[in-house]
Amino acid sequence: MWKLIKLEYRKNNIKKYLWGAVAAAVLLGIFMFALAFLGIANDPDTGVPDAAPGNEVISASVELFTSMVFLVFTSVMLSTFIVSAYKNKTMNLMFSYPIKRQKIIASQMAAVWIFNFTALVLTKLLLYSTILIGSRFMASSFILDYHMGSLGFYIQLLLKSAVIVSMSFIALFTGLAMKSSKAVIVTSFLLIFLTQANVGDFTLADNAVFPVILTLISLLFAFLSVCGAEKKDLI
Repeated sequence: MWKLIKLEYRKNNIKKYLWGAVAAAVLLGIFMFALAFLGIANDPDTGVPDAAPGNEVISASVELFTSMVFLVFTSVMLSTFIVSAYKNKTMNLMFSYPIKRQKIIASQMAAVWIFNFTALVLTKLLLYSTILIGSRFMASSFILDYHMGSLGFYIQLLLKSAVIVSMSFIALFTGLAMKSSKAVIVTSFLLIFLTQANVGDFTLADNAVFPVILTLISLLFAFLSVCGAEKKDLI
């Protein structure tokens, strides 16, 4: 499996995605620093952040923006690695190998998942570290509600990152069903609105049960995508 994953990285020129992830992390870092310390989110009249209820803490903004960026980023990679491979007929070559189609699709999905999970975790660590260091010298507009010396912080960070990256499998299944790369991207945006948006005071972002349900659904769609590979005709 690992050989297939490395093959996918070489075949799809993983370096360009690596630089893309680095650029996203740097831009997010600059934005979050400005959000926390330069007052770009502050109400001009009150001088306090104009945030939705429950988003007065800095972790809410970090989770929101990193989730948005990397859910779309993961979906774009899945679209390129899998859906576009069907449309460009390069999947014909892959399926000519003496390897089960299911294993090939699983390796492509695993390659994207591993890359983006790692990138998301490192990006979050960068943002939280940057804000923590900045708080030593400047006053933050948001409440710093995390403790990087706590084991629970890292467990929660890993679990939330796994959920966000896994959600992209729902977008992938939609794209394969509709035979469209654009459908993958559109579905990822819809998932962002569903999981991160606020309707008045109501949001699913802080619901403890919803991430578990969403992860199970994501794994189901991943399973269906892999199992359907043997019967699926090339797009």
